[in-house]
Amino acid sequence: MFLRNILIILSIIFLSSCEQKLPSPFKASDVSASYAQADFQLQDAAGKTVSLANYRGKVVAMFFGYTHCPDVCPTTLADMAQALRLLGKEADKMQVLFVTIDPSRDTREMLAQYVPAFDPAFMGLVGDVAATEQVAKAFGVMYQKHESKGGGYTMDHTAGTYLISPDGKKVLLAPYQQPAELLVHDIRLLLAIAR
Repeated sequence: MFLRNILIILSIIFLSSCEQKLPSPFKASDVSASYAQADFQLQDAAGKTVSLANYRGKVVAMFFGYTHCPDVCPTTLADMAQALRLLGKEADKMQVLFVTIDPSRDTREMLAQYVPAFDPAFMGLVGDVAATEQVAKAFGVMYQKHESKGGGYTMDHTAGTYLISPDGKKVLLAPYQQPAELLVHDIRLLLAIAR
């Protein structure tokens, strides 16, 4: 009996050690468990209130930043523009959303000029301070204002791009400076699983 129990325990240990998780097909991290229910109510450059539901049917690439950002934000928007070019004919199946974390400076008019300068299809979104805090919290984004000499300020913020499937159920988080080719790989996978 004792030997039998030992063999059963060893078999269980052996089988559990053989059990391997399949590697993710995505290059970005799958954060669906944390953010699949996340949403927002923000305004686009025309003043229309939008949410993720407005973009169903497309892969949404959503990034948080601000227009006075010296490096991370323009680099990310340039990477998104490159990914859009690489998508070719599938580019119309993707929507890039730039959510400002600096609503006091980033007016709708400023976003209407800044964001589409990277690609005319890109959209900037803004909310009041409460709406900004709410969407940042929903997506786990941290940001903080830092006063600088001379009266200006910069914003420290979480860098990374959320890739949201056309049905809104799969959410990936691509790290800052993810190569455009890897972004395109994940976007195409998200489009394929939505079919």
